[in-house]
Amino acid sequence: MLRNYFKIAFRNLVKNKVYSSTNIIGLAVGTLCCLYIVLYVQDQYSYDKQHLDVNDIYRITTLWTIQGDKGNWATVTAPVAPAMKNDFAEVAQYTRIVPDLGIDHHLLRYQDKALYEKDAVFADSTLFDLFNFHFEYGNPKTALSAPYTVVLLKSTADKLFGLENPLGKVITIDNTNGKHDFTVSGVVDESLGKSHIQANLFMSMNSGGFGDFALHNNSWSGANFVISYVKLQPKTNVAALDKKLPAFLKKYGDEQLKSQGMTKDLHLEPVRSIHTSPGYKGVELTKPVSPSFLYILLLIAGLIQVIACINFMNLSTARASKRAKEVGVRKVTGAERTDLIRQFLGESLLLSFIGVCIALPLLIILLPYLNQLTAADISLTFLTDYRLWVVLASLVMITGLLAGSYPAFYLSGFQAIKVIKGNFTNHISAAGIRRSLVVFQFVLSIVLITGIIIIYSQLSFIKNKDLGFDKDQKLIFSFHTGEAVAKLPGFMADIRALAEVKTVSRANNSPGQMVLYDMHLFRAGGNMTTAPDASFIEADEQFMNATGIRLASGRDFRPSDSGKIIINESLAKSLNLTVASAPGTRVYSQRGDGSPMNFDIIGVMKNYNFSSLRDEVKPLFLTYSPDTGSKLIVSAASKNYTALLDKLETIWQKDFVNTPFDYAFMDDDVQKQYEAESTLGRIVNSFTLMAILISCLGLFGLAAFDAEQRSKEIGIRKALGASVSGIIQLLSKDFLKLVMVAFVIATPIAWWSTNQWLQGFAYRVPVSWWMFAIAGLLSLFIALFTVSFQSVKAALMNPVTSLRSE
Repeated sequence: MLRNYFKIAFRNLVKNKVYSSTNIIGLAVGTLCCLYIVLYVQDQYSYDKQHLDVNDIYRITTLWTIQGDKGNWATVTAPVAPAMKNDFAEVAQYTRIVPDLGIDHHLLRYQDKALYEKDAVFADSTLFDLFNFHFEYGNPKTALSAPYTVVLLKSTADKLFGLENPLGKVITIDNTNGKHDFTVSGVVDESLGKSHIQANLFMSMNSGGFGDFALHNNSWSGANFVISYVKLQPKTNVAALDKKLPAFLKKYGDEQLKSQGMTKDLHLEPVRSIHTSPGYKGVELTKPVSPSFLYILLLIAGLIQVIACINFMNLSTARASKRAKEVGVRKVTGAERTDLIRQFLGESLLLSFIGVCIALPLLIILLPYLNQLTAADISLTFLTDYRLWVVLASLVMITGLLAGSYPAFYLSGFQAIKVIKGNFTNHISAAGIRRSLVVFQFVLSIVLITGIIIIYSQLSFIKNKDLGFDKDQKLIFSFHTGEAVAKLPGFMADIRALAEVKTVSRANNSPGQMVLYDMHLFRAGGNMTTAPDASFIEADEQFMNATGIRLASGRDFRPSDSGKIIINESLAKSLNLTVASAPGTRVYSQRGDGSPMNFDIIGVMKNYNFSSLRDEVKPLFLTYSPDTGSKLIVSAASKNYTALLDKLETIWQKDFVNTPFDYAFMDDDVQKQYEAESTLGRIVNSFTLMAILISCLGLFGLAAFDAEQRSKEIGIRKALGASVSGIIQLLSKDFLKLVMVAFVIATPIAWWSTNQWLQGFAYRVPVSWWMFAIAGLLSLFIALFTVSFQSVKAALMNPVTSLRSE
């Protein structure tokens, strides 16, 4: 019986080639988009799934407030995790990870091989007790127990050792903290599963640097840079443990926190949710993805699939008059309504199945492009995942039933006697539903087009907004070893001699990069409890000149300005100083051990956006430190970067023998802060084009059907002298009216949704009427172009042909 239904369905599809091909292409494109987005979202939620016992592991996070400024931090102070292990029976074990702060690259040497690697961390010896990393070499229980031992990521080990067994080999790790020998104690392969803990080097905590600092630090207020995890006993009531943390924090840190004017709250966050929990301050080991971003993608996927289903419904009900006699004859010969419903649902399921069969190979072919579009790394291994085939089967069933349900019940409801006598007329209700569905399609299309316009307007606004500094024609050089830093003065002197170089500045940070260091400052008569928190950058006297940061009052740094600082306007306001009165004021702070510090303000710089435009400009100051920075900011006088870089590389190779030439452009660093928005823009752009393509296919099919239905009317009008343009106008105006209705409905929806997205930016482009007008005009043009093709074809037809057939 089922085979007969599909046999009849297949025969009907072949018989109606235009109708079938239009639906199949629409369903295939919709399925392709839907399937890839589902794979992408599933990939983002797959992080940390390789850690078998991860359900009992939680990251400790901090909500802390200073002077009314609140922040959620993914990091805590060093003693928190060990104290929780000591105080709570619910905590079975803990581990901590300390990023090597301020060090971008590490120079690794083994025999005659040398390479730079990023993402090195210090870790407690218990790291691999908690997290089930896949070890190729070494014992996870003891890998980080001994001082100066290191576990390498497999890709790093392969570069250094090739096929050689790396265990026990000694490598040199050279960075701005010094040069040390490390013994390789393990190799882990992260290709077997994704983790939010992404690092190329895991160094034992007791190996100097920030790791050793964390081991011996007992501050509960400062040094909030330790990523800490606890493993709980099975069946622990996490909510109950969370409620014990305020008293725990008061027990150990109350005095220190009060002295700093700070309040803190500790919370436990499940490891499984870390990758999809953005918004935390502090250092993250991998960039999290926003759930709202994933929901937007799933919404787009669903909308595209709905548009494809709408096409099917529209074309099926539009063709009802063509199939009315078929229904009547089958009913007269004994077919029940349920038989007809099964037949029409069989046709839609078959179409959906064919669409999936086309979409899957297309997905395989387009996978590299789609990965580039979304900045993902989905591989063909998804074909071996049974869940894919469940998704495909679900898509076939849901799409087939959704698309075919209304046509099936509508067509099967015709009265046999009437349609056989030729008294069939298309129901007004069906025509109204078709028009409503066309309106719905174009509402979605207009909302998506408006989204594209506003996303790209915001990105253009970000790119062109005056950030308070000059990011163009700026080269950033980073130096990653103590030996290279020691040679910086000579290199600076050499490149200053180049005619193509205007200014060279040495600092520990450059605009567009995260400012890692902060300090509390207060005026005379104040204390740390009332002191505002301010980020700070160590820089020389050329920093403001090189970056184009402008002074609001006072003066710039001069040589021998030790103990002098330049504050921004936000910090002046936080200190209750005016821009004019701030220069000459002395401010104070305290070190972690309580010893006093003081600085003299010599100038106030205008606010510049040292972080992204998502945030208001926070307090910041520059401190004069010409000999400590490991970055050079080079302001170029020439736009001929090829020639300039050739000269700079020649000088580099002379001053830094056997050291890779490493540079970046400041404007690129600034733009990297908006990778998520750029990715969203590319995705919405591409998938909106897909949605418009599907909508056009449906409109094309409906226009073809409309022209066919009105062929006699067109023939008579032409015989009576109607012009081609008049016929085109006649056939097009009804569809264009529907697009206008869609525009009226879509505008408030698009305004609300885009405004919600823009709320994530402290500085945002104003939403203007022209953005919606362009979206409406584009939709109108697309509809007119699509319909006109069929309208022109019908208008040019010889009227004798259509009238003779009558």
